[in-house]
Amino acid sequence: MLSTVRAKHVIATLGLSLMLAACSSNDAPEYVERPVSELYNGAQDLLDAKEYQQAAEAFDEVERQHPYSVWATKATLMSAYAYYQDNKYDDAINALDRFISLHPANPDVPYAYYLKALSYYEQISDVGRDQQMTQHAMDALDDVIRRFPDSKYARDAKLKKDLTVDHLAGKEMDVGRYYQDRSEYLAAINRFKAVIENYQTTTHVPEALARLTECYLALGLEGEAKRTAAVLGHNFPGSEYYSESYSLMLGEDAPEREDSSWWDDTTNAISSLF
Repeated sequence: MLSTVRAKHVIATLGLSLMLAACSSNDAPEYVERPVSELYNGAQDLLDAKEYQQAAEAFDEVERQHPYSVWATKATLMSAYAYYQDNKYDDAINALDRFISLHPANPDVPYAYYLKALSYYEQISDVGRDQQMTQHAMDALDDVIRRFPDSKYARDAKLKKDLTVDHLAGKEMDVGRYYQDRSEYLAAINRFKAVIENYQTTTHVPEALARLTECYLALGLEGEAKRTAAVLGHNFPGSEYYSESYSLMLGEDAPEREDSSWWDDTTNAISSLF
């Protein structure tokens, strides 16, 4: 008797499972294979209409239905572009990595590397936040410059790299000022030195030298302050930061530089203080 009840229970369970499977099958969209040109052109129409998410999915469908066609190769790149336009940067980067991996000799590979760099570059946050994305952007831009030095993408990558480097220097300055404001001068000095040593071509170097001068004076390191102020005056004589440092060191406004002897006179004036 027990075995009969158990058998009926098993049969009922199997029947329910089959019914649920049937319902699930009926709810699922029917797969319809379409000509590759029709799929691709439809995806392109969506892209032209700025329906970026739908366009990306449509390009992905080209690759899924016709993975070995020439259209599929192009669709992978176009899908990445659609994701990029939709600000879905992670999806764009994943698609671009797949394109580069599968088609390393494709003529569009330089563009794929460039678009990947842009996907990082456009995520750069303000200097007050973590700069990991900025570092990713710089690495990706370097990749474009190194791999395709004569391309139009490399030229633009160099310009964007300069801005990225300036951004990283700005972050170091932001942290240095934070420490200086809290009288943590050694920590501040390390940050300002990093700007001077690692980001010499950026707009932040004059201020870094000025803040370094202030920190040395705060610690009583007058010799270091004098040398730093001299470097600032020699390299950035017209800078507002040099005027600040000059006033701090001499207690008077910095003179206008008129001839080559000006620097010697300034250096001697600073040296006479010590």
